[in-house]
Amino acid sequence: MQALQFHQTGSLDYLQLLDLPVPLVRPGFAVVEVGAAGINPSDVKNVLGRFPYTTVPRVPGRDFAGTVVAGPGEWVGRAVWGSGRDLGFFRDGSHAEYLTLPLNGLTDKPQALSFEQAASCGVPFLTALDALDRAGVGANTRLLVIGAAGSVGQAALQLARLRGARAVAAVRRAQQCQLLAAAGHATLLLDDPAQLASAVKAHFADGADVVFDTTGFWLGPAVAALAALGRIAVIAAPAGGRVDLPLLELYRRGGSIVGINSLLHDSVACAAMLARLAPHFDNGALSAADDLQVWPLERGLEAYALLNQGSVAKIVLRPTRAGGLPLSAQDA
Repeated sequence: MQALQFHQTGSLDYLQLLDLPVPLVRPGFAVVEVGAAGINPSDVKNVLGRFPYTTVPRVPGRDFAGTVVAGPGEWVGRAVWGSGRDLGFFRDGSHAEYLTLPLNGLTDKPQALSFEQAASCGVPFLTALDALDRAGVGANTRLLVIGAAGSVGQAALQLARLRGARAVAAVRRAQQCQLLAAAGHATLLLDDPAQLASAVKAHFADGADVVFDTTGFWLGPAVAALAALGRIAVIAAPAGGRVDLPLLELYRRGGSIVGINSLLHDSVACAAMLARLAPHFDNGALSAADDLQVWPLERGLEAYALLNQGSVAKIVLRPTRAGGLPLSAQDA
């Protein structure tokens, strides 16, 4: 099978497109023929050596959608989707024609989504779901989403609307504001960090119950925008990992900071989370991004390089079948 693989970390030069053996079926596992696989910034950082628990050689890739082709009879032929911290880090991932998954890591793909759409949803929606869960976002929660034009921010807005939260989408560009407003969202144009609190209070007089900062650059200014007992959920940090935090103001408000890391959840945990989301994609309450770029797996090296250069393109890799079905361990 064709697959991307790296034998050491530290540079994208170590990532190669190779022909590898089709994986074997083992007890307790299934083999999935990958229909499409998303690329996330964490996949690029993985090859660059940013994660100490990655083992090599390794096929990267977290998010996928495909068809079970070997395993228990009740699963064979079913379309599934998934993600997880194990995939691409210490178990071969989705940037290949086939991958293996533990049986309790299987969950049915929403019928309303194509393989390409489903493969684009994993990390963005799982991160947003985790953030809203852990920050306690529910009906009438006053929520500010910073970086609302990005994949995670857009997922958060959809999930917030589903929960009945009162969300404001904060972005840096006027054009982004216009697009989000046209989609029915209240918006806020980010400019001077010192003015964030007053801008938020134009929407929420007492401040936001939750600020979800998807960028990592607004943690300090967000404190003044909080309501009493408010929460700030963060998924990123600036270079160096340090920020200037007004701690006195934070504790006087009774505020708290919640760190959100999707790489804490393995493929089994992610399957359970995706199973919660699937019905909402099928009934139209949630939707996948409509600006995907679908590239053949053969262009995977080019896609990694593009994202490493800072591109925000939403690229999904689609394998070209090389033939050959997975063998069972008994047949090997």
